[in-house]
Amino acid sequence: MNEDYLDNEEKELVHSYDTIDISSINPPSNEEQSKFKEAASTFIKKETKMNIRIDPLELQKIKEIASNEGLKYQTFVKSIIHKYITGQLVEKRKIS
Repeated sequence: MNEDYLDNEEKELVHSYDTIDISSINPPSNEEQSKFKEAASTFIKKETKMNIRIDPLELQKIKEIASNEGLKYQTFVKSIIHKYITGQLVEKRKIS
C-alpha cells in the first residue's frame, strides 16, 4: 500500500491491520452475533419509494449531470433532496 498520503495515525492503523494475528481472535459467540445483528437492523435505513412526474428534457439533463458525477441519476436526485432538507444545498450566485 502506498502510504505517502497517510498521516501518522492512519499509518499506525495500516501497520496494526497488516501485523495482526487473526488466529488469536476468538469468533463471537452466538449471543454476541445476535446482538450485532439486532444492532445492525436497528440502524438500517428503511426507504420508501416515491414517484414523480418530470419533463423529459429535465430528466435527460439530470441523467447527464449524474453521469458526469459518476452517479446513477436516482442516487443523484436523492442526494440533492437530502442536501436541500438538511440545509447543505447552497444556491450558487452568478457574478455580474
